[in-house]
Amino acid sequence: MKKLLSVMLASAVLLTACGGGGGESDSGQSAETNEITVWAWDPAFNIAAMNKAKEAYAEVNPDLTVNIVENAQNDIVQKLNTGLNSGSTKGLPNIVLIEDYRAQSFLQSYPDAFYELTDVINAEDFADYKIGPTSVDGKQYGVPFDSGVTGMYVRTDYLEQAGYTLEDLQDIDWKQYIEIGKDVKEKTGKAMLTQDPNDLGIIRMMIQSAGSWYTAEDGSTPAIADNAAMKTAFETYKELMDSGIVKVISDWSQFVGGMNSGEVASVPTGNWITPSIKAEASQSGQWAVAPLPTLPGVEGSVHASNLGGSSWYVMNVDGKEAAAEFLKQTFGSDVDLYQTLNTDVGVIGTLKAAAEGEAYKAEDEFFKNQKVVSDFAAWTEQIPNVNYGLNTYAIEDILVVAMQSYLGGQDLDAVLADAQTQAETQIR
Repeated sequence: MKKLLSVMLASAVLLTACGGGGGESDSGQSAETNEITVWAWDPAFNIAAMNKAKEAYAEVNPDLTVNIVENAQNDIVQKLNTGLNSGSTKGLPNIVLIEDYRAQSFLQSYPDAFYELTDVINAEDFADYKIGPTSVDGKQYGVPFDSGVTGMYVRTDYLEQAGYTLEDLQDIDWKQYIEIGKDVKEKTGKAMLTQDPNDLGIIRMMIQSAGSWYTAEDGSTPAIADNAAMKTAFETYKELMDSGIVKVISDWSQFVGGMNSGEVASVPTGNWITPSIKAEASQSGQWAVAPLPTLPGVEGSVHASNLGGSSWYVMNVDGKEAAAEFLKQTFGSDVDLYQTLNTDVGVIGTLKAAAEGEAYKAEDEFFKNQKVVSDFAAWTEQIPNVNYGLNTYAIEDILVVAMQSYLGGQDLDAVLADAQTQAETQIR
């Protein structure tokens, strides 16, 4: 019955998306439309980037009107699910931004709702790790956008007080990081990092650096109990939390406050934090960026991982060809646009050729004249490609509880086995 309903739903979506043979579709736009609508969140980043793309495309095709509509990310998820579950595309946009962790849940649940872009962009032009979330069965559906490439932002002045230089952090694992953190705490009184126990972003970074995820390669089978990288990540996280080098926080404002107030010596996270760090101008020249530590004892773990990131998708509604052409000429290929996006918005894109542009090679005075964008671009190409699957957040909810049990003294193998059982029960 479940399979039958899925087939019926897919058929309904397909019939609706086709627009009944060339008249007006549920989107209210004609097939010959010169107007498209884009949904995205975050006016300072994603929407700002789309506005730059709109300006660039106007020089190529001034006749296309691009309407950009701001929605909260959760609202986009809800609106897409509500519309597609009903079998109607009425009111849905031509282009929508979807976080990489969520993309497969849409692409696989609504296979006919998105316009295939295999012949529109060249997937090989983008960082390898972005192709997994944006494609299904070898068919490309998304135009990869920003990189969530991670790094370790560090206060070089605190490091120097503890007897270390940036060079000492170039090739370390998380155990070595903890030991350095202990020295920093002892000699400067500063915590090494902040952590919200209900946010497992650092676990994501750790396991992806080893080419692992919450699910197996198929993206659907939970991979928790017998996942060596996961077990090591849990052990490392507990060692971090027990080491005395962590300032415990509970929300975003405390996270940013910890770095801007000078309370922490390092911030291991995605490159999107750069504007928040640079917001405290008085700290210019005191920060630098080192590669992410590797997962100790796990073969294949590299100094590169990902946290966040999103991509652009074309809905299978009237106007899809115009929308696809817009993306092709902008985010899909325009190297100069990516230089503008980096300089004006802070975007580090995943189009490989963009890394050769001047903006990516520029020194940054705030980071002691380090070419941080160039470093991030190089690390982007090293990020292991994993299948985020359909259930990243559902499984993470289970793992948050599991982590609290482990930190509270329960046996790790038992905790992971229980999480495995819960995940299998809830999502299969």
